[in-house]
Amino acid sequence: MKRLLFLLLTLALPLQAKDQLHLYTWADYIKPELVTRFESQHNCKVVIDTFDSNESMYAKVRAGATGYDLIVPSSYMVKLMAGQGLIIALDAAKLPNRENIDPEVLGKIPDKKMEHAVPYATSYGVLAYRKDKIKDPVASWSMLGRSYHRKTCLLNDMRETIGAALKSLGHSLNTRDDKQLAAARDVVIGWKKNIAKFDNEQYKSAIDAGEFVLVHGYSGDLFQVVKDNTEVGILMPKEGMTMACDELVIPKGAANPALAHAWINFILDPAVAAENMEFMGYIMPNLPGLKQVSPEFLKNPAVSITADLKPKCEVIEDLGDDLAKYTKVWDEVKAAK
Repeated sequence: MKRLLFLLLTLALPLQAKDQLHLYTWADYIKPELVTRFESQHNCKVVIDTFDSNESMYAKVRAGATGYDLIVPSSYMVKLMAGQGLIIALDAAKLPNRENIDPEVLGKIPDKKMEHAVPYATSYGVLAYRKDKIKDPVASWSMLGRSYHRKTCLLNDMRETIGAALKSLGHSLNTRDDKQLAAARDVVIGWKKNIAKFDNEQYKSAIDAGEFVLVHGYSGDLFQVVKDNTEVGILMPKEGMTMACDELVIPKGAANPALAHAWINFILDPAVAAENMEFMGYIMPNLPGLKQVSPEFLKNPAVSITADLKPKCEVIEDLGDDLAKYTKVWDEVKAAK
């Protein structure tokens, strides 16, 4: 009788809710099976929201959006958010897998000691084209000056697109020089006349389907297209490219920082990192993880950066007050007919 009473009381009690990890990140940036594995290992639920630019994410967080335990901003945005107290310091003792991070990548980002952020993945701003439509491609930003009946696309990302124009002119993509920025503005306005739209999401499916013949996009996104479609090729502009390093940070006020630390350490495990790279097509600066990826992964043209091109690639930096110069240029580009 006591056992029956205990069973009835147990069934009457509400089920205990699982811990939840709220992740705010870019689209298609984690292998779903890894999410399921983490949920099983930690008896939790991972809830993923996505953003399409650092600026839109920052505006939301700056305006007071709460409820996120982990965010994946690029390194220049990490510096800004740390300076404004929007993210918390990490507990290194809970992140033993930090030792797997490539020191060369750490040398290029502001938070070299990983006090507030841990590098997640690196990407490049590249071009992709339809081999069946464009027979004379060149690895240059000058491709965007060609007219393909408005079947081209530029990233709807201020720093990426202005940065591409600056590199095409031989300037740093982090310049503060007003004349160089004005020249870059004119270049982008010239490109704008040839494009269908500015876009951060649909360009992948559009070039895959042949709706677009030339797109400016993120290397990892285009890795996935090239992997499945032999009619799509990658062009890495000889003038140099943007190199983004996206990092894992815990926002101030996170409800579950312990689970956030567990996620960071999980994703930095070499085997997990290798599996994740093969899925998403971005290089994770995880040295033992890179030793476990397949040779086919490293042969994909969206992944392989030649030694002579690497020095011409720059990490986007936080510009402080000078960011307003880029915002002004971007507004003028968007307003131009």
